[in-house]
Formats: sequence, C-alpha cells, structure tokens
Amino acid sequence: MRILLTNDDGIDARGLKVLETIARRFSDDIIVVAPSEEQSGAGHSLTLNRPVRIRRHGDRRFSVTGTPTDSVMVALLELTPDGKPDLVLSGVNRGANLGEDVTYSGTVSAAMEGALAGIPSIALSQVYAREAMGDSVPFEAAIAWGERVLRPLIDRSFVPGTLVNVNFPALPADAVKGVRVVSQGIRDYGRGTLVKGTDPRGFPYYWFGLGPAVHTPAHSTDLEAIDDGYIAVTPLHLDLTHGPSLAELRALY
Repeated sequence: MRILLTNDDGIDARGLKVLETIARRFSDDIIVVAPSEEQSGAGHSLTLNRPVRIRRHGDRRFSVTGTPTDSVMVALLELTPDGKPDLVLSGVNRGANLGEDVTYSGTVSAAMEGALAGIPSIALSQVYAREAMGDSVPFEAAIAWGERVLRPLIDRSFVPGTLVNVNFPALPADAVKGVRVVSQGIRDYGRGTLVKGTDPRGFPYYWFGLGPAVHTPAHSTDLEAIDDGYIAVTPLHLDLTHGPSLAELRALY
C-alpha cells in the first residue's frame, strides 16, 4: 500500500513526524509532500498567482512552496509518476479541527483534495488544552491511539467523495476513553475578535483570535466527544448541496 503524507503545519512539523511513525506500521511505501512553511487556516486554497517550487529533503520526502492543496496536487501530478497513492493521510495537526474548523483547515483540505482524486483520505488532529503552547503541544494521544483508529478505517471501502476527520483529545493516552463516531458540530465563536498591536514603525496591525466556543445543544457531535475524553471520528462529504432547499429555490424561478 502506497501512502501519501501531508499536513498544513509544514515539512518540519513534529506532528508530521508522528504521522510518519504511525503510517509505517501499515506500509514502507511512503511519500511525504508537505508545505515548506506553516499554512494553518489556508483552507482548500490553490496557489495561482505565483509559481510553486518543489524541494527534495531526502528519499521520497519533498516540500512545496504553497498550500496543503498545492502539496497534494503536486504529489499526484508530478511526484508519483509510477502510480498514485492508495491512501492520503494529513496531519497530525497541532490543534483541533472540530465543527466548522473543517472549512478553514488546511489539514482537512489536503484530505479533501485526496478524496477529490478518488483516494481514501483521512485528516488527523491533536487537540491541546490551552492557548500559546507552541511546540510543546503533547501528541501522546495521537501516538498511542493512531494505529488503533486508522486500522479499521483503512480496511473499509470509502464512499466516493467522502473523507474522514479524526481528532484526538488533549489527554494522556491512558486517560482516553475510546472512540466515538459523531457528526460535525457547529460552534458560535463570536469570531469577530481581533488582537490589535503596533509594529516598530508605528503602524497598527491586527491578529485574528478566537473567542469562547459555545457548543451545540445535542450531545452527539465532535465537540462533545472531545470534551468527554473520546477520540472523535467524523465522516465528511464533499457535496455541500443542501438538498431540502433545492425545491424551494427552483420554485423561485
């Protein structure tokens, strides 16, 4: 089995090393293609206004001067001429990708690109307990549980146009309660938070921040699963059409 590894935290990210360790429990046929720099929040964006460059970092290990989507496209169109991967794994992201995070997430978007190419694809993220942890984020839960979570997913047939989003809770490995398969939640962040500062030349700058999250009322989504100490496994579909609205909108015309 050939596995493509990618992420949005960049080629040197610790989570990517964690993912490679997990992936090698399934196969030695691995290629790593990741952004040259961190691309958190890049979403499913594609670089169109400048050239994208590839740098080799050793045997079957490459960085791309672009987004996670660029990385997967370059891997499939240029770096795997002898056959496309059988599986795309994206992560392990430093931080959660829960609820509507999936629309911003470069980690999830890389898996989306794999799914668009017809390849079974899984995004993996490690939740952490508090802000400003930097490189001290512990990946213990992902390291200990990664193989157990991935094995049944890899052994199943993926429905075309779908991917799986996995989040590991911010807990020691022995405190994780198990795995829950749950829906995507929705949070009301009050996302209009901006951290304002002044640069050395006296000009203002703004840094996006996140307010407190309000969870969904139902106790059955990825948000609650993580809070309850479980690994959240969520199937996602690339078709964003809202079926019930089709008839209503057609009636307008």
